[in-house]
Amino acid sequence: MKISTEIHSAAKTIGEEKAVELVAKAGFDAWDFSMFDMCRYDWDNKTYPPSAHPLGGDNYLAFARRLKQIGLDNGIVCNQSHAPFPSLYPDIKLYLQRAIECTAEAGGNICIIHPNNNKTPEENAEMYFDLLPFAKQHGVKIATENMWNWDDEKDESSFAACATSESFVKHIDAVNDEFFVACLDIGHAEMRGSGNGAVNMIKALGNSLQALHIHDNDRWHDEHQIPFSGQIDFEAVVKALKEINYSGWFTLEADRYLNAYSAENMFDGIKNLAASARRLADMFEVL
Repeated sequence: MKISTEIHSAAKTIGEEKAVELVAKAGFDAWDFSMFDMCRYDWDNKTYPPSAHPLGGDNYLAFARRLKQIGLDNGIVCNQSHAPFPSLYPDIKLYLQRAIECTAEAGGNICIIHPNNNKTPEENAEMYFDLLPFAKQHGVKIATENMWNWDDEKDESSFAACATSESFVKHIDAVNDEFFVACLDIGHAEMRGSGNGAVNMIKALGNSLQALHIHDNDRWHDEHQIPFSGQIDFEAVVKALKEINYSGWFTLEADRYLNAYSAENMFDGIKNLAASARRLADMFEVL
């Protein structure tokens, strides 16, 4: 079992180029291409304004190639990516296509694209149908992800697209294409109030499950912490993945864990993440 991690949390402090290098040196087998800075949604004006980040400029593909080469020079590859979000307004389409292009350029084969939290499987399918021809042209699969909303009155998460096994399977079936797969966010699945547990969702998704976002929490809030620091039963999660013969990567999205690390000690944090991911991979291998 190969291990990977997102690079956005480290890149906020040390930049993407250094983040890829340190992810490799920490012992990961791959890096997950985070593209959130490609465009940042302006909630007040309901637009996606231009970004000063290289991914938002004209030379975005050159930037993706540069990161790919840094990875290769250090012995790792890009396994998957995460497109910008939220997927609320038509303006996002150009950036989602750009994310697919960058995924292919970096060498990844899956791009995670969030569904609209409050749309039905059939409504979300229209967005994915619109993107799939472009994705196929670039040899990149699109993965949808289980989401959540928040109920202030109950002080817990509430239903959103793909939050339950039933909703997730309906999203997959509504598109029904081999280039459309599932990315299960383990932390989201374990949040009180919305999902029905990672183990149930893994078994329901079966072969559709081809990517993961792994992180830990208190089974209440979306904390995105390092595995084995919270309340999630990873032994049960790994066992369920083994039962369905999961053949994807173990990819961490414990992005808030690195918030406590400065540029000077960032490598220590990334090494801790790699150790937790390797522990999960070893658990999988011995089953």
